[in-house]
Amino acid sequence: MTAAWRARILAVLAGVGAGLAHPPFGLIVGVAAYGLLMWLSETDGPKPLRSAFFRGWLAGVGYFAVGAHWITEPFLVDAANQGWMAPFALIAMSGGLALFWGLAALIYRAAGIKGPWRVLVFAGALALCEWLRGHVLTGFPWDLPGETWRAGSAPSQAASVVGTYGLSWITIALGAAVALLWEAGRTRIVGAVAIVAMLAGLYGFGALRLSDGVAARPDAPLVRIVQGNIDQKEKWRPENLDMVFSTYVRLSTQGSKTRPDIIVWPEGALPAVIDDLLAPGSPYAVRLTDALAPGQTLMMGANRVEPTPSGGVSYFNSLVVLRREAPGLRVTGYYDKHRLVPFGEFLPLGNLAGKLGIRSLVHMPEDFTAGPPPRPIHPYGVPALQPLICYEALFPGFASDAARRGGGRAEWLLNVSNDSWFGATSGPWQHLNIASYRAIEEGLPIARATPTGVSTMIDAYGRPILGARLTLGEEGNIDVRLPSALARTVYSRFGDGGFAIMLLLSASIAVAGRIRRAR
Repeated sequence: MTAAWRARILAVLAGVGAGLAHPPFGLIVGVAAYGLLMWLSETDGPKPLRSAFFRGWLAGVGYFAVGAHWITEPFLVDAANQGWMAPFALIAMSGGLALFWGLAALIYRAAGIKGPWRVLVFAGALALCEWLRGHVLTGFPWDLPGETWRAGSAPSQAASVVGTYGLSWITIALGAAVALLWEAGRTRIVGAVAIVAMLAGLYGFGALRLSDGVAARPDAPLVRIVQGNIDQKEKWRPENLDMVFSTYVRLSTQGSKTRPDIIVWPEGALPAVIDDLLAPGSPYAVRLTDALAPGQTLMMGANRVEPTPSGGVSYFNSLVVLRREAPGLRVTGYYDKHRLVPFGEFLPLGNLAGKLGIRSLVHMPEDFTAGPPPRPIHPYGVPALQPLICYEALFPGFASDAARRGGGRAEWLLNVSNDSWFGATSGPWQHLNIASYRAIEEGLPIARATPTGVSTMIDAYGRPILGARLTLGEEGNIDVRLPSALARTVYSRFGDGGFAIMLLLSASIAVAGRIRRAR
């Protein structure tokens, strides 16, 4: 085997190793794979810059093949019409996202920095490109390196200060420093000291933060999270509407003797448009009214319709808040999903994709329309909340930006998601971990409802409340008091300012190194 092929295979293995470090796999030693990628990026090939890009790209392919292999599952829901797209989706997803890793390796190689400080240059290059991945076009920040740590663990608490992008910089630097242990003399000592210092800082700060503890107030609202466990393939059959509706009503009314204040149904809980279900004379409106006690609030993910000025209609993926009052049901608030999933809820390529026989996976006559820029909502009788519908839970700073836009901070986050799209893969567990980081960044609890798992209540440190979880393939409900919010975190106040300082440090080292070499 030639040296070039050895380097290519090692590059793929580096990406796979880094991907396996993420939950639910939890092979945390895989973080050291960033050190292998750094070494491969600086090892000479036939054409150094091109070789670095290609090796970075191969590592990215391995990383995203592990982290996003679930992408094939949504296409198999309607396998007869869309199954043919599944392998192409995985290839396109892994290969496309890997371009950012190729760019990072190219930037690092072009910097040409020597010595132990190059670890921070590599961390800056890859963390910057991961930030770009989360922002270019619509952005797709799935499994950022900083989310390697299990949410709620001590190392994950650093996200409350520097956010997940900043924690990505630290995580990459930690892994890259492992490569220094194979070098001689002072460099090896510097690498060992750096690894110990970063681990001590992550675990020490996290342990200190978690020692404060947080509990729900006795008068906090009692929240019932409902998980129907109805397969995606069955839910969208028109003849199953009554079965689906009955399941959610039954699970909403059975349970503990204490009546919940808030009931939560997941994203797209019912295979129908909410406007039709609540229309005057609808039997479902009557049954839903009878299922709720006066003063109770139901929050449900639902598809909503609005007429357009041209005489057509726009479809929205929404959270609808219903309150039972003496006369009947009243809509006390709603939120329309702002960040839509490309190809899942809308087609970025528009008419061109349609001509190729490609359409979005949404079970609607047309694509969804994006809602306005998010703000916290204030339904009557419910603490102010920031909804995060499915995909929106991937984006660091989403709730902070909404709070600044809306002129006030929410008291909790609500993530309704349709993770049944992922099937029985690692996807639901990864999504749970990612969403939990939003709680750490904001210092806010987050209630999470999905149709088939994982549904839970998460405290403001990103930890699931003990005994309050419905796992994959489980039908049921959980009743839990809404945990208390923490004081505003550093990250919620300053956003990615800390991450920007880290990137500035990396850039300064790169510039200083180039100047030194020029002299």
